[in-house]
Amino acid sequence: MLQEEYSDIRAAVRQLCQEFPGGYWRELDRERAYPTAFVKALTDAGWLACFVPEAYGGSGLPLSAGAAILEEIQKSGCNASACHAQMYTMGTLLKHGSDAQKEKWLPDIASGALRLQAFGVTEPTSGTDTLSLRTSARRDGDYYRVSGQKVWTSRAEHSDLMVLLARTTPKEAVARKGEGLSVLLVDLREARQQNGGKAMEIRPLRTMMNHSSTEIFFDDLKVPAENLIGEEGKGFRYILDGMNAERILIAAECIGDARWFIEKSSAYAGERQVFGRPIGQNQGVQFPIARAYAQTEAANLMVRKAAGMFDSGQRCGAEANMAKLLASEAAWAAAEACIQTHGGFGFAEEYDVERKFRETRLYQVAPISTNLILSYIAEHVLGLPRSY
Repeated sequence: MLQEEYSDIRAAVRQLCQEFPGGYWRELDRERAYPTAFVKALTDAGWLACFVPEAYGGSGLPLSAGAAILEEIQKSGCNASACHAQMYTMGTLLKHGSDAQKEKWLPDIASGALRLQAFGVTEPTSGTDTLSLRTSARRDGDYYRVSGQKVWTSRAEHSDLMVLLARTTPKEAVARKGEGLSVLLVDLREARQQNGGKAMEIRPLRTMMNHSSTEIFFDDLKVPAENLIGEEGKGFRYILDGMNAERILIAAECIGDARWFIEKSSAYAGERQVFGRPIGQNQGVQFPIARAYAQTEAANLMVRKAAGMFDSGQRCGAEANMAKLLASEAAWAAAEACIQTHGGFGFAEEYDVERKFRETRLYQVAPISTNLILSYIAEHVLGLPRSY
């Protein structure tokens, strides 16, 4: 089981997370602040560089190890959303970047000198319809000039680099709709200073959970042509490669959340006395927790399968999507059971249930919604007609 694999890594991550108890996260949540100290601790311990090859200063671990790291963070009551993108965006550079790009960026990413946390894909007018994005990157000599807008680009304010997907060939000028999109690695440090700060503007978005979400506006931002990852016009395929990793890693986080909720529920149900006996003696309290546990263990099997297929180089689009679907629903079932078990105390900050409840709800919507996963399965697995 994934839960049994990487026991040394899991123990080390748990020990690190003990230094960041609920009070730390509650204070950040109130202030909508970024967990700088937590991210630094993960970086210093080398966990955020786990996928970087050893030749560049990382650990060169497989995706399943990264899944174990993220699951353990969530299971410990912490929140990996502040830094998980550094894991799944890494694949675009690792798999499709040139040797020169890897030499330039990876050592500093591995050491923590550079933060690769921002992923610029989604736009207000396209959402998950990535092929309809409007942000353009026009080649001008040794540069691309980028104009447009991205939204839900989390952590942009706390990142040094961003993986950006933009249209380099007009949609009407390509033979296939998946062509004409390119991936650029944007140095946000330089971009923030360009044209007196007017070439790029980052605006925070307040949301239900503390997720450091932003929208970004580009106005003729110059990006060196040498920052093009892979071939021009082939970027959509590169991004799709990374999305399987993203979904598997997020699914592992959901498993961690579910286990946190289940442990929290079970402990409280065993201790809380009402009418002279523990509330956990009542089947009405037991059954939702037990059902959530069963859902979590089943979902974990799919996460294991998807991660194993990814690590062995197999096509795993269906498995990655199903892992994310099942794990996010298991986490939500466990969250519902937890808050119901705690009753009114589930809404009190000091128990951390309401914070985690809000955080885990996100994953039925992002990074891809449950409905779109069902559409994918219907079309690509069951052979049903395309619904959109």
